[in-house]
Amino acid sequence: MSNEVIWLGFAIINFILMVTSYKLFGKYGLLTWIAMGTILANIQVVKMVELFGMTATLGNIMFGTLFLATDTLNEKYGLKAARSSVFIGFFTLISTVIIMQVALQFTSAGDGVVQSALETIFGLMPRIALASLTAYLVSQLLDVYLFQKIKTALPANNLLFARNLGSTLISQLIDSLIFVPIAFLGVVSGSILWEIIFTTYVIKLIVAALDTPFIYLMKRIQPLKI
Repeated sequence: MSNEVIWLGFAIINFILMVTSYKLFGKYGLLTWIAMGTILANIQVVKMVELFGMTATLGNIMFGTLFLATDTLNEKYGLKAARSSVFIGFFTLISTVIIMQVALQFTSAGDGVVQSALETIFGLMPRIALASLTAYLVSQLLDVYLFQKIKTALPANNLLFARNLGSTLISQLIDSLIFVPIAFLGVVSGSILWEIIFTTYVIKLIVAALDTPFIYLMKRIQPLKI
């Protein structure tokens, strides 16, 4: 099975799971998804994959769902709820980095296979996390701000796609321009660096287009009262 087929299926799975989390738990489901997503996206992003003839980082789908989650919070619960969710994700990632760096300091019993695996995943995380924290905070706060500005100018329900796409496309570009150089400068060649920036943004555009039906679905959903 090709990476492209897996990727498209993976995107749908991510969106469905996020919608389900919202249906079951409402606003708290989205806040939980954002907290979880910041961790998973930063683990996935260390893996390079070939997609549509381009080299890109994995994790773009999960990052895309975070923008969808904040846009949904902005649309249904207001600016304050969306902004708070950004800081929740920010704090979650900082906490994960600190906890895992301490965990790696323990001497492992046995053959050290688990320690080696953890170091492979989380040993790279400080630099990735620095890139992600900076890009995440700037781009997400920008997304929240732009969504509200566009909503003020285009408040109609049938223009929800304009609010979602407009804010996401601009903020995702800023995210790529900040994240990739901090995470990979000196690790890959200059030409590859620019290729990653370009391909990462193209993939994010595709994710943004795919998430449009889901924000309309989230708009209509009435969460269960669990």
